[in-house]
Amino acid sequence: MSKKRKLLYGVLGFCLVCMIAVGCLVTPIIIRGYAMYEAAVTEISIDEKVAEIQSDEDYLPLDQISDEYLTSLVKSEDKRFYKHSGIDYLATARAMINNVKARAFKEGGSTITQQLAKNMFFSFDKKLERKVAEVFVVRELEDKLTKEEILELYCNVIYFGENCYGIKEAANHYYGVEPNELTTNQIEALVYTIKSPNNYNPSANQVYATYDSKTTTYFLQNSTN
Repeated sequence: MSKKRKLLYGVLGFCLVCMIAVGCLVTPIIIRGYAMYEAAVTEISIDEKVAEIQSDEDYLPLDQISDEYLTSLVKSEDKRFYKHSGIDYLATARAMINNVKARAFKEGGSTITQQLAKNMFFSFDKKLERKVAEVFVVRELEDKLTKEEILELYCNVIYFGENCYGIKEAANHYYGVEPNELTTNQIEALVYTIKSPNNYNPSANQVYATYDSKTTTYFLQNSTN
């Protein structure tokens, strides 16, 4: 057998061993994640959970939320929201690369649909099983609902700190106004709050980030009412 063929077989064998090892590590996580998903939707189905959220007295339909807020929210949280089917693989890959570079879990790459799934059914623990469970819920949400319905639900379950859930509670609590009365500064402050509600909410931090559409990044400035 030639040296080249031996080398080729060696590489293929190594790759096969790596694939088996990865499979052995990943398979149990997928199984536990699916079990977590099944337990969640058995306790309360996705249809029932959606109805429960919509029955809240502070629930707002999309047409009562300003277009400026919705635009800012999508740009900040999920720029490809209307293009992907619930999972943004490009964003996930980019987040993984940045996490490796930082040697820490700094980015999750979660879409709006994934964040909705997490808010509806799961804790905020950074566990791989939970991420797997999210994927199964995301698939159902994207099959059952339109993008507009998903965005509307998300706007009503987002946590803004200080026990405020949903844009109506946040606008009332922090600024004493209705969501469609928010100023541009207030909108940007609340959108930035989502990134770390306990640290970045308008009461806790007087600095917020304004979105720059040209560079697709945020820059900090003083927060004003």
